[in-house]
Amino acid sequence: MLAAWAAPSNAGEAPLGLPPLPPGAVAPPERIELGRKLFFDRGLSFNNTLSCAMCHIPDQGFTSNQTATSVGLEGQTVRRNAPTLLNVVYRQRLFHDGRETGLSTQAWGPILNPLEMGNPSAGYVLEHVRMQPAYGTAFDSAFPGRGVSMDTVGDALAAYEATLLDGNTRFDRWHYGGQRDALTSREQEGFALFTGKAGCGQCHLIGPRHALFSDGNWHNTGIGYARTMIAGGPQVVELVPGLRTVVSRAQLATIQAPQANDLGRFEVTLNPEDRWAYMTPTLRAISRTAPYMHDGSLTSLTEVVEFYDRGGIDNPEKSALIRPLGLSEVEKAALVAFLQAL
Repeated sequence: MLAAWAAPSNAGEAPLGLPPLPPGAVAPPERIELGRKLFFDRGLSFNNTLSCAMCHIPDQGFTSNQTATSVGLEGQTVRRNAPTLLNVVYRQRLFHDGRETGLSTQAWGPILNPLEMGNPSAGYVLEHVRMQPAYGTAFDSAFPGRGVSMDTVGDALAAYEATLLDGNTRFDRWHYGGQRDALTSREQEGFALFTGKAGCGQCHLIGPRHALFSDGNWHNTGIGYARTMIAGGPQVVELVPGLRTVVSRAQLATIQAPQANDLGRFEVTLNPEDRWAYMTPTLRAISRTAPYMHDGSLTSLTEVVEFYDRGGIDNPEKSALIRPLGLSEVEKAALVAFLQAL
């Protein structure tokens, strides 16, 4: 269960450690409830089997712990990991490559993506919604005089997602609330490493009054580059959480469609310097949102720390911020402990 997140109790109020909510983020209750219904409605997919909540599972930090990348319509493989929706209201850019600029419009991407919810058109989805009697009343209450449209469907989903806030953690009570015993001594050592020797705070920002643990920027760590370079090689597949095996690409080809190279932010900007760069994720609720990285290739926080301690994977566009850290085993354990306190 997610004990740390909840809808704001008062307009403009956010949990300890989070910034004030953006203007317009607090919607009327009728709109939030309509968005919640849409979020869990499998009828928004082409064959009535998938909902938004099946990749963004509430009890799993609004992501999916079982799969490295999302599973789409009729079992199709989606090429990227489902990012958490916690605190997504603060994001100015959405998706791993930042191709979308607002929650209201972002929702239509997965709904119309042929690999995800698979609908042939926006009109097809809107017709389905209009045919449900309960939705007619709900839209009238949430959007008087506006009815069912791409805008109102998107606005309702955004209203619900804006309530998914995660703050007031032990870290927040320690760092912003002055509760000195909220973190253990080892977790405090991890914080010192996070902001110092390990350099995590260069991208996962911690401000003087609040922390989203992301600079909202894109960085090349080498993982996207490595996946492109070994496209013909074997693939590690997680059978169940914690149990992995290696299969050949030829074997995978019998059960999955070919996957196009993933060039990250470059696909949006066409700037060669953006190849294999992906958005810095938030670290809030990080212990509940495994697996990690844009492709879900790292399954534990220990693996993540080991990856960055090695300095990522070298390639021509690797971020200058990614370098070998030289952490001891004790320091790695302290850093993991701090991350778990988030």
